[in-house]
Parts: sequence; C-alpha cells; structure tokens
Amino acid sequence: MRYSLDQLEIFAAIADAGSFSAAARRLARTQSSVSAAIANLEVDLGVALFDRATKVPTLTEAGRHLLRETAEVLDRCRELERHARSLGESVEPALTVAIEVPHGAIVPPITAFAAAFPFVDLDVRSPLEGDVSALVRSGTAQLGIAFSQPAYPPELGFVQMGKLVMSHVVARAHPLAGAATVGFAELHRHRRLSFGAHGERLPSTEYLVGTRSWRAESYLALLELTRAGLGWATLPRQLVLRELASGELVELRLEAYPHTDWLVGVDLLWNKAQPLGKAASWLRRELERFKVSEADSAGHPTTF
Repeated sequence: MRYSLDQLEIFAAIADAGSFSAAARRLARTQSSVSAAIANLEVDLGVALFDRATKVPTLTEAGRHLLRETAEVLDRCRELERHARSLGESVEPALTVAIEVPHGAIVPPITAFAAAFPFVDLDVRSPLEGDVSALVRSGTAQLGIAFSQPAYPPELGFVQMGKLVMSHVVARAHPLAGAATVGFAELHRHRRLSFGAHGERLPSTEYLVGTRSWRAESYLALLELTRAGLGWATLPRQLVLRELASGELVELRLEAYPHTDWLVGVDLLWNKAQPLGKAASWLRRELERFKVSEADSAGHPTTF
C-alpha cells in the first residue's frame, strides 16, 4: 500500500467540491499539487478515478465505487483520532455500573452517556442478592443504582433519584388471585418468593414475612417462579407491566393499604473514598439530575 490518507482526503474533496480547482481552494493547496496527488493515487490503485475527457472531471465507474470505501476509511480515521484525544484527555477507557432496578427506568441518561463518551466501554452489572452497595464499596463498580436501603456504610455517598412502584403479584391460577383484598395473615399462609437478601431490607417488608420462603438471586428468576404459580412475590411494577396487562399475573391489593401503591426510593450510590474519572463523574452528574418516575395506580407521577 503506497497511497496515503492525504491522497484519499484530496480524492474525497474533489468528488464533493465538483472540480480540482474548487477542491484546491477548499484545501488551501495549489491546483497542480491536487492534480499530482490524484494522478499518483490512480497509479497506486491501478484504476482511473476521474474521466478527464469532459470540461469538468467526472467520476469513473471505478471512482464511484472506491469513493464509498474512501469515505468509510476516512470516517474510521477520524474516529481513531477522536478515540486518541479521549484517551489523551485522561478519560477512563471503561466504567462499571451496578444496576438493580429495571433498566428501562434509566435509559435516557445511559443513552446520553453513550453519545457523550462513545469510546468508553460500559459494563452493567446485575449483582447477586441485590447487594449493589457491596460492589460500590469494594470498588468493583464505580456507580450503583439500587432500591433504597435503611442505612449505608459511612464511606458511601448517595442521593435519591426518585421512586418506583413495587407490586405484590401472583399467577392467575394462584389461590390468592381471586381475592378482592388480601390480609397479611393470608399472605403468610402462602409461599413467599423474595429477591435474595433484599427481601427483608426494603421499607415495610417486616409485614411481608412468611412461614415458607423461596429466594432468587435476580428479579427475572423471581418473575419466572411467580409465573409458574409457585408463590407470591413483590416485583417492580415496570418489570411486570406486560404480564399484568395480559392477565398472566394478578396484582394483589393489600387489605391494610387498599388504595395506596407501595413506593420504594431509588438511590444513586458512589464510594466517597475513591475519586471518579471524567466519564464516571459526568454520568454521576447526569444521573443526579435525572428523575426516576412512573405513573401510580391513580395516574400520578411517583416523583415530582
């Protein structure tokens, strides 16, 4: 390969400007140097790129095909330069975020991050047993997004991003599915399906303890057990909207709270002892500004 990127840039400029002279003016070069660059490129490639029989040089068939590939090569080169500048600005090459809540709730800030830092690899972790704080505390994850806990270790910083609705659900064939309202005593007589260690740490879960309990290490596993009719579970409503709409799952109305949704806060976590890189700091600020919200049963937003 003897041709240069400079020759390819001149080739693309001529095709875009419409003539050798216009391209020369755009590139601040002499027309003779532009003509020589194209002549040498044609020799290197072994094909004629322009038909010079007309007053204004036009692309040959080979030139039209190679122009498309030239544009791709130049785009990749510009991307390489942007990537190099990103690394030169001390932007970390990768970032780990532990996310416990339904991912759809935070798509906008993640999408904005992808646009702002296209060369930073994002590793999204779904921690076992909901222990987002442990991953952030250990430095495994730079940021965490989790349902609020009553207390965090002192080295963790946090801010509430909003609130989501948690729904008590069963399969439509479950004995509790036909009840207008359900008392705590009735819940306790049936198997509870809980989300790992998280099941006893969310606010008000002390009322939901059962004599029989199965635990799952992810909300998706919990959803499958619930769909199979193996017990009742408390799941983020956003995760089961489709199943509720189809009737596959039925939402239980608790006798003690017949007209009230169970709202649980969503927190953004970080380790105060570990400085964040530029990309992580940007994402933290974006997440702090973002409001996690959905419509409750009355149609009101859960976060104002």
